[in-house]
Amino acid sequence: MNDIKHLMLAVVQEQDHESATQALEKLDVPITFFASAGGFLGRRNATLLIGLREGREEEAIKALEESCRQRIEYLTLPLEGSPLPMPAPVPVTVGGATIFALPVERFEEI
Repeated sequence: MNDIKHLMLAVVQEQDHESATQALEKLDVPITFFASAGGFLGRRNATLLIGLREGREEEAIKALEESCRQRIEYLTLPLEGSPLPMPAPVPVTVGGATIFALPVERFEEI
């Protein structure tokens, strides 16, 4: 029987996918990912699925904090639904990681 007790979902920017995966692999936790997109700017992301034993959540969060960084990007195109272009580039903070942690009632590898 496996002792996975939590499933952590982390949505990270595509640029941080590799470094986040490497940081989590050092913790020897099972990870899988799939490409995703969305959010305010509709940018490409990676959604990481991370299986964790009891008490390992903070380690995983720390690894993600160290490997996923926020960036400033400047928008110059009109926003969807906006009739006019923006008069000057607008700074927008993107990146980091969005993390969800879910309890696991049952985990099996078949």
